[in-house]
Amino acid sequence: CAVKAAHVLSEIAKNEEMKKPCIEADLVLTLIPLLEGTDQEMLLHAGRAIGRICYDNRDLQEELVKVGVIPSLVRILTDYAESEPLVHVALLALYNLADLDSAKEALSMTKVAEQLVKQLRRAESHERLEIVFEVLQALAENDALKVQLVDAGVPEVLSEILLRLQGSSQAEDTCIVRAASDLIVSLLLGAELSHFLTRELKVAKNNTKSIVLILARHENAQGKDSLNSEFASLVSIVVFLTSLTCSVLPLSSDGNCLRMVQLGVIHQLLDLLEKHVRSGDTSVQQAALSALQNLAIPVVSKVQMLEEGVAERIEALLRSESPPVQFKLLGTLRMLADGQADAAEILGHDPMLLTRLVQWCSVSDHSGICREANRLLASILHHNRSQEVVKAIQAAQGVKHLVSMTTSEHAAMQNEALNALAIASAIDLETLEQPFKESQLVQSLHKLLQDDNTSPEVKYNSMGLLCRLLNSGDLRQEIEEDKIKDTLERLCSHSNADVVKEATTMLQILRGDT
Repeated sequence: CAVKAAHVLSEIAKNEEMKKPCIEADLVLTLIPLLEGTDQEMLLHAGRAIGRICYDNRDLQEELVKVGVIPSLVRILTDYAESEPLVHVALLALYNLADLDSAKEALSMTKVAEQLVKQLRRAESHERLEIVFEVLQALAENDALKVQLVDAGVPEVLSEILLRLQGSSQAEDTCIVRAASDLIVSLLLGAELSHFLTRELKVAKNNTKSIVLILARHENAQGKDSLNSEFASLVSIVVFLTSLTCSVLPLSSDGNCLRMVQLGVIHQLLDLLEKHVRSGDTSVQQAALSALQNLAIPVVSKVQMLEEGVAERIEALLRSESPPVQFKLLGTLRMLADGQADAAEILGHDPMLLTRLVQWCSVSDHSGICREANRLLASILHHNRSQEVVKAIQAAQGVKHLVSMTTSEHAAMQNEALNALAIASAIDLETLEQPFKESQLVQSLHKLLQDDNTSPEVKYNSMGLLCRLLNSGDLRQEIEEDKIKDTLERLCSHSNADVVKEATTMLQILRGDT
């Protein structure tokens, strides 16, 4: 009798006009306890009735959560995972409730993530996949649930789905691919790295060829619409995983990075970059640049990337007016130049790049871009061994920015600038003499030595640069006139042994003892 009554209510609730009488009669609260039973037919009809009565009624939905419907729905998914009708009812209910903060909080106390993974694996229809995706997308807005979903393996299952459908051109499959890739992005790009890093690195490492296949599919996608939207999120997360694999795994992963390069990932990423510069899709540009930047960390990959002409192709992005893309571009080029004289020379011989860098060095409304531009300029000068590059940077008016960088509030940047200027002075001090005088480099270095807040490493590198400047008659005169010798004598009693040693050495040079 009770089962039939629940069935009748579920049918009545289909009628919009009958919902209000059902609500006024408190039928929802009467039906809730029935979800605790084991009679599958009763669970089905009671679940449908509750769902239909409460559909689009936020107050009632909040009441449902308050009286404990969430654990009951998760129990149905757990105990009756192979019952298609019951699973459908439970998923629909979760879909309708998942937007509520109270529901998300209640779900975070359950094992719903494990059950949703099971349903993803079992789903055979597009409709079932779509409703599970909708539930997952809503739950991914909650940090605690996001971690649980990642730990339960949702990204791996989504990756499997993407790979399974990667050769399909059917419209329904395209929708699934888009939804799955958007969901992966939601799960990974906003989660705390420590919670999912190991798992996702493993996924990426074990699917190197799959990553290449997905990139290749995007590269071959025809038409503006497919280029701009169909795979944008997918590519973003693929290159994100590529980036993580190469940047965080131990040194043994260098081979994995090289394997990706050999499989063609670099050129495919560059093709994507060039296409999306034209299309204006900055999210893919940023993601691809992040991957390239981290692929360039291992020396073995850096060398091959240079041979592949990566530096020249990335520079095509200089026409982008998107600050986030510009920031990534600068970081990518800096990583490529790090420790590579060939790369530094390539970049240093590009007048368009140097001109743009100098422009960026004084951008006041984008401090990140300004900082990265200065660091790239310093890196080019540091790793370069060519007089022509020194002359080119001076011709582009870049030296004065590096002198300013020596007084940065960031010690790391100060040291980068000091080391770069010291190396450049050893290569071609004659070219640098005049800009050094105009920018009052000697006086700036003296202030660094006098300042008690200057770090020992900055003091040490400042004296190293001053020693180079002594090879110029005019600059030596400035050093003597500024009474730096007195400051050096005080530094001979500094607490840092390296500072003391360098101060002593420079004093000997100034006194003519060596």
